[in-house]
Amino acid sequence: MKSTLFTLLLLVASSVVCFAQCDKNLHLSSSKTEHLDSGNNLESTADEQTLIDISKSNIFVVIEGENGKQTLTGVIKSNTCNWQTPFKEGKTVINTTISDENGDGTKDYTVTIEGKDGKLTLTAESLQMPDRKLRLPLDKFEEKK
Repeated sequence: MKSTLFTLLLLVASSVVCFAQCDKNLHLSSSKTEHLDSGNNLESTADEQTLIDISKSNIFVVIEGENGKQTLTGVIKSNTCNWQTPFKEGKTVINTTISDENGDGTKDYTVTIEGKDGKLTLTAESLQMPDRKLRLPLDKFEEKK
């Protein structure tokens, strides 16, 4: 009986920790962007610094590379997450509409942040361009304070 109660308490505690992560403001960064085809095959890579801030309702992206600086903003429509170990093992899926600094080129994206075996990646897929994906190996994934 004690072991069942202890297991139940552990399950509830881990669920609270996982849910708490989903509700936090996040800061992510990457120093490389990988361009993938629809079959997730690598087409090209670009060395560029990407900073991403995610709140409960918005996403803000700054990309600095050889083509200069680009700023993107988005409104989060839905956010689903399930992390077994916060910021290390699990997955977040965000559906968002993103536009550039001029408000031009608004596109719907599915952004997936995934942690597997200690490696963290962000994948972005546009519904308007299903044959192209972006994958960013994350250098930093932390709560923004």
